[in-house]
Parts: sequence; structure tokens; C-alpha cells
Amino acid sequence: MSDPRFAGRRVLIVEDESMIAMLLEDIITDLGCIVVACVATVADALASIEGDQLDAALLDVNLGSEQSYGIADVLGPRAVPYLFISGYGDRGIDPRYQGRPVLQKPFTADSIEQALSGILG
Repeated sequence: MSDPRFAGRRVLIVEDESMIAMLLEDIITDLGCIVVACVATVADALASIEGDQLDAALLDVNLGSEQSYGIADVLGPRAVPYLFISGYGDRGIDPRYQGRPVLQKPFTADSIEQALSGILG
């Protein structure tokens, strides 16, 4: 299922539900991307951003008791494209981030492929 559009693209996954994180990692890898990190907290995501070159990031909005908006605030100025993942769709996104791509849970491999294609160009 590897796709030349995604070959070697370095992706950060931020998801606190382990089953969903593993599924995302499998799908992203099958597309041909390199998962640089799969983390569950804002602190771990920020550490990964500092230590790795990224082509894109997938950010679950709700990470336990915290939200991923602080990660988005760091990625934006670095011109790293990202999308939010939410069970609430667009209406679950803080108004400051309206217009950003949102992948709604539950998702499929096809919807992940389309969403990544949209942010990677």
C-alpha cells in the first residue's frame, strides 16, 4: 500500500489512546511515511519537535487532561503542516484553529491517506 507521495515523509503522531496510536502508526507506515515518534503528551511531543525534523504531524486534540493546541502553536511558525484528530469533528476544535484540517474519529485508512495528502500537498 506504500505510496510514492508519502515515501520517506517524517510524521509525528500525538495520540493518548494506545490502540488508536498503534493503528495510526501502522497506517502511516504502510503509506510509506516514517513515524519519527508516537507520543501521548504535550511535553513528549514538544521534545520530539525539538529533536527531529518533521514533514507533518497528527495531533489528537484531547490528551487526557491536556489539549494539543500548544503543539500546534510550535509547529505553525516552523511551517510544519499538521491536522487535528477529534471525535467531535470540526465543532470540537478551539475557534482559534478553525479552518485547520480535522480528521474525525472513527477514521479509516483512506481518510488518513486523504488527510495526509491534503496537508503534505
